[in-house]
Amino acid sequence: MPLHPQVVELMNISAELNIPALWEISPEESRRLGNKRREVIQGEFIPVSIAYDRTIPGPAGDIPVRIYEPKGLGPYSLLMHFHGGGWVIGDLDSGDSTCRMLANGINAVVVSVDYRMAPETKFPGAPDDCYAATEWAVASAAALNVDASKIAVAGTSAGGNLAAVVALIARDKGGPKISHQILYCPVIDYQFERASYNNFADDYGLTKQAMEWFWEQYIAKGDDPLHPYASVIRADDLSGLADTTILAAEFDPLVDEAVDYGAALKAAGNNVVTTVYEGMIHGFNGNIGLVDAARTANEEAIARVKASFG
Repeated sequence: MPLHPQVVELMNISAELNIPALWEISPEESRRLGNKRREVIQGEFIPVSIAYDRTIPGPAGDIPVRIYEPKGLGPYSLLMHFHGGGWVIGDLDSGDSTCRMLANGINAVVVSVDYRMAPETKFPGAPDDCYAATEWAVASAAALNVDASKIAVAGTSAGGNLAAVVALIARDKGGPKISHQILYCPVIDYQFERASYNNFADDYGLTKQAMEWFWEQYIAKGDDPLHPYASVIRADDLSGLADTTILAAEFDPLVDEAVDYGAALKAAGNNVVTTVYEGMIHGFNGNIGLVDAARTANEEAIARVKASFG
C-alpha cells in the first residue's frame, strides 16, 4: 500500500523544519535539532501513577534512568526500555509515550535507560550500560516492587538493537531471565545490501546514508561491526532466547533485516511473531495519538508480553 496519510502529514511537518542531514552537522547539533523536532511533533501524553528520574551505578559512572510506575497494583512486572537514535541521538524523552503505554498496558515498572552514546563512547559502551541497568533493576526488585521473574526488554531502532543484545548477553552470561523482547523497527545487522536498503534508501525518513553514518559513529575504527553484540543476527547460536515480538514498518530501510532476524530466531526454536505494518515508516510506533498504527503496534506488544508472563 502507499504511505499512510497520517505518516505523510508527519513527514511534511518534519520537512518544514529544514533540519540538515546528520553527516553535515555535529552530533551535538543533531541532538539539539532532534529535540526541536520532538517539540513540534508531540504525541499523546499518557498518565501513569508516577514517573521520576534518577541515576544508578554503571560500568563507567552513573547512568541516568527514568522509572515509570503504572496505574495498577503491584508487585509489577519489569520492562527495561532503551531509546532509539542510531546510538548517537535521542534521550529519555524519546520513548516517553511508549514507556507510559507499556507501563499501564503490561502493569510493569518501566526503567528507561539513558545509556552512553557515540561517538563519545564507542561500542560496547551502550550495551554495557543497558545490561548493567538490567542487572541493577533485578537486584532492586524489592525496592521497585517488581516480580523479577517477569522481565521484558524493549526498544526502537538502535534501542531495539540494544534490547536484542541485552537478551543475548543475559543468555550468554546466565544473567537475568528475559521473558520477552519487543523490537520496534530494530537495527539488526551491519549490512547495507538487503533489498529494503535500496528500495527505501531515501525519502522515507530514515535513509541508507544516515544508517551508514550511525554505524560509523558507533563502531571504532578497527573494531568488528559484525560482533554479535552489535550485529545480533551474526550470533553463532540464537537458541534459548526470549519470546520475541518484532514490529517493523513497510517503508523502512531496516524492514528486511528485521524480518530476517525474526525468521532466524524462529528457526532456532524461539517463540517469535513478526508484524510488518503497511504504509508505515521507521519509528512509527512512537507516534501514539498521531498515527493509529502506533497504538495498534503497542497493543500488539502488550498482549504478547502479557502472554509470555502468563
